Amino acid sequence: MQLVTVKMSDIYVNGLDKLVEVGMYPSRSEAIRVAIRDLLRRELWPEDGSPINRVNDK
Repeated sequence: MQLVTVKMSDIYVNGLDKLVEVGMYPSRSEAIRVAIRDLLRRELWPEDGSPINRVNDK
């Protein structure tokens, strides 16, 4: 995995902390990974939800 540094508003950080606190995710990082995965599936890979099945799109 690569380290990616992101600046975000306190309201988002507090929301992430709440999700971790109530046990929905084990860490902020995992919650962010899930959110990004879902965004990419919806916006970038809507046909099958995965970049693995795509054929050399450029």
